[in-house]
Amino acid sequence: MKKTALYILGLLTTLGGTGCDDGFDELNINQTAPIALNPSYLMNNAIIRASFPGQTLVYEAAIVQQIVSPNGGVLAGGNFNQDNKFVNAGLWQRYYREVLKSAVDVLDKTRTDAGRTNLYHMARIWRAYAAMVLTDTYGDVPYTEAGLGYLQLNIVPKYDAQQAIYTDILKELDEASAALDATKTRETGDVLYSGDIVKWRRLGYSLLLRAAMRHSKADPAVAQSYVTKAVAGGLMQSNADNGVVRHTTLYTNELGATLNGSEANNYYLTGNFVSYLRANRDPRLTAIAVRYVGAKSGAEQVAARISRDTTVQIGMPLGYDNGTIVPVAASGGLASFYDYSQLDRTRLGKIDAPAFLITHAQTQLLLAEAVVRGWAPGNAADLYAAGVRAHMQQMGSYDANASIGDAAIAAYLLANPLAASRELEQINTQYWVASFLNGPETFANFRRSGFPALTPNPYPGRAISGAFIRRLSYPDSELSVNLGNVQQAIGRQGPDNLDTRVWWDK
Repeated sequence: MKKTALYILGLLTTLGGTGCDDGFDELNINQTAPIALNPSYLMNNAIIRASFPGQTLVYEAAIVQQIVSPNGGVLAGGNFNQDNKFVNAGLWQRYYREVLKSAVDVLDKTRTDAGRTNLYHMARIWRAYAAMVLTDTYGDVPYTEAGLGYLQLNIVPKYDAQQAIYTDILKELDEASAALDATKTRETGDVLYSGDIVKWRRLGYSLLLRAAMRHSKADPAVAQSYVTKAVAGGLMQSNADNGVVRHTTLYTNELGATLNGSEANNYYLTGNFVSYLRANRDPRLTAIAVRYVGAKSGAEQVAARISRDTTVQIGMPLGYDNGTIVPVAASGGLASFYDYSQLDRTRLGKIDAPAFLITHAQTQLLLAEAVVRGWAPGNAADLYAAGVRAHMQQMGSYDANASIGDAAIAAYLLANPLAASRELEQINTQYWVASFLNGPETFANFRRSGFPALTPNPYPGRAISGAFIRRLSYPDSELSVNLGNVQQAIGRQGPDNLDTRVWWDK
């Protein structure tokens, strides 16, 4: 027995020394698991995750008085001028943890790769866009150290001052847009433009125009300088250049999913928004609004009650909750507050509706304002009309049934030309309409321009001392894990509440 054991031991030793481990390493490698990730996939993640989260309906859409809910609890926010940490974290989680982080990852993987220079510059543009959304919404945010938790083990990034963030955003957009090169590798897997360098360059310079105009009150000289650069670089030329995230019934638009899901009967178009569109006989109201006439509950909001007739659309007034709105609805001849007009969930509000981030319409309107201010050449009236027309034509991209005909567009423009002495008001009020469903941009431009001239929400339970919410407060997650840097930001920019203005909001 002892001899047998020794024999076996000797045999194993011999085999071990003569190659029984040949191929052992290969056997222990998963042949199907990736060992490296193509940065183009990370870039696409940064793009598609830029579609707006449903929480923007609670704050931004309500602050600018386009969509409102009479319900409180988890839906309290801009409708009642109250701070809701649970909801205001939505945009932070999406844009900081996903969009900005993915863009930074792409930069890290392509910075020294001579074969991916276009992807590198595309990521610079997208990082700048994500940073704009974040800093416009919250003020000072992590920027120079953002997204480095895995790459550099920095889990407590410092907060940069907004002015410094914008200085770098302007530089990045200017340099990256100019550096894109059609003779270099085309990133055909890009879900935004399939690697089309001309469109990416126009996107970059149109964002540069947007960033420049943020300085219109804070630093007009910087604004004019970068407006000049953006125009010289080349802006979006048509709706074909729009920066838009496409959705499907499998990859859904979160605003649409919210409006078609459990919150279907919680959100309504505001009285101010509907009244503005009706008063000006704006054909976009036919694409936007629906009313379930006579509905006394959410269950009665059924197809048989649908009316898209613009003459019967009634927006919900501001200043009420789901108890105090009841007599107001009754006094207006409505069956209940469920009888007010809503965003049409089968067209602009459907689950596979596109999300427009940066558009030709917005760009033309900003350029019109720049002309009025003397910062760019051109005819402001023509640019204004082009911006309005582009947004009306954009309606058909949501759904064929939302399309607006050329005759209706022409009639509207004829009846609503740009008027001397009212240019800034008209241009930025149209920007308000043209940015509908883009909550962060609508909120930002309203604060920057002061238009449209909205009446403050009179809800009595307000948690602000000013007329409007000026920023969103930092989410609880940051107060928990990065308190020291948050406190430095608060000490620099002001209290962490809804009244504190961001740097450019003068």
